Amino acid sequence: MMELRNKKINEADFMKSRDEVLKQWPTGAQVDLDDAVAFHKRLPKEKIFSNKLKVAKQQKQTLIQPRAGVALVEEHIELLTYLQDHGEADLLPTTIDSYTRQNRYKEAADGIAESSKLGKSMLNGFPAVNHGVDSCRLLVDTLNTPIQVRHGTPDARLLTEISYAGGFTSYEGGGISYNIPYAKNVSLETTISDWQYVDRLTGLYEEMGISINREPFGPLTGTLVPPCISHAVAIIESLLAAEQGVKNITVGYGQCGNLIQDVAAIRTLQELTEEYLNKYGYGDVLVTTVLHQWMGGFPQDEAKAFGVISWGSAAGALAGATKIIVKTPHEAMGIPTKEANAQGLRCTKQIISMLSDQKLMSPNVDEEKRIISAETHCIMEKCFEMGEGDIAVGAVRAIQSGVIDVPFAPSRYNAGKMLPARDNDGAVRIFAPGALPFSGDLLDFHKSKIEERAQSEKRIASFQMVIDDVYAISKGRLVGRP
Repeated sequence: MMELRNKKINEADFMKSRDEVLKQWPTGAQVDLDDAVAFHKRLPKEKIFSNKLKVAKQQKQTLIQPRAGVALVEEHIELLTYLQDHGEADLLPTTIDSYTRQNRYKEAADGIAESSKLGKSMLNGFPAVNHGVDSCRLLVDTLNTPIQVRHGTPDARLLTEISYAGGFTSYEGGGISYNIPYAKNVSLETTISDWQYVDRLTGLYEEMGISINREPFGPLTGTLVPPCISHAVAIIESLLAAEQGVKNITVGYGQCGNLIQDVAAIRTLQELTEEYLNKYGYGDVLVTTVLHQWMGGFPQDEAKAFGVISWGSAAGALAGATKIIVKTPHEAMGIPTKEANAQGLRCTKQIISMLSDQKLMSPNVDEEKRIISAETHCIMEKCFEMGEGDIAVGAVRAIQSGVIDVPFAPSRYNAGKMLPARDNDGAVRIFAPGALPFSGDLLDFHKSKIEERAQSEKRIASFQMVIDDVYAISKGRLVGRP
């Protein structure tokens, strides 16, 4: 493997890698770049993700998007059509199955065969690589709404090739966000390099007049991730993507549950990403934001689950997020029915409509924004310092050393020393900082916030607080009180 650095891949090297990537499974032979570009150029504007996001940002709208994916093409079309027509989805997903995420295409093929035989999906998503280019185009042609590929794949190069040739106009993931939360033994050098390929391919389409939206995966491990950690990862993946020629980026954040903090987080995410892109010469990139509704445990009771969905909807709407990724009232039960998925969407749309004329403005939001910005700057500056100016190198070293530390991640490349817990108001704070490069006053701030809660609960601040907070929402609370 070539030495990792944040530099645009030259075309000869890229094409050489591309020949190998397209040979990974027979459907790779269906990919023809010129034909793919011609297909994209025929798409009407309303089916193009980047267009819809651009308009939403200009008009200050908040769009809604579900998660969904099943094994067979016709059933997947039926599911997405239902979410489009009955769920009122503004944007659609194609969630990819677990075998494809692990590049296990033979097992995905077995899953397709089994699903056909039994008449129900035996995979937890849509195996796009196995179905190939024409089946993906059938999806895009049949629906009237832009579709994004969502997955969780450390090496997503072939999936990207098939997805883009298949006409999908948005693609989620990144070399950090689809490694640290998803894989145990894959090195960051490998995944960042593989995702530079994804971004270079996206840049190549951009050069040929096709703007494909890219979205780093914001929530990471989904539970109690401090905003500064997910912000730093989103900014780094945006810088890596922009260097390869990506021009349309959506940065994400997983709802933490404290309204003030969530609103401040979404707003600072937009501001900080634009700040760093501008600073490093990528001022022509359009940046939008996505709030992921609660990614932790859900109540089993459907009525209570709608309460959690509504709270996430309010946070996204009041923050002015460009889109919200919507949960379903069946989160605690496994894969939802299409009807339940549509209900989650309509519930979210109702809240957004009711809050469309309101934005949350308060000194508390401003103060929280100041804190998140200061923390994120500390992390980002340290990353650049550790990489001697190269953010790809800096990111690898920062994660190895715990300067970026994702809580509860399975990756053995993640330090796992930093521990978050909620403060007395339910905002996520740092219980144990590990190697986070915060200034003294920021460390003191977090310590005092945790101590304030401990006194209120008449207990010593300990790891038990962290455990209590992880399970709190499924038990009907935000803060895990004893």
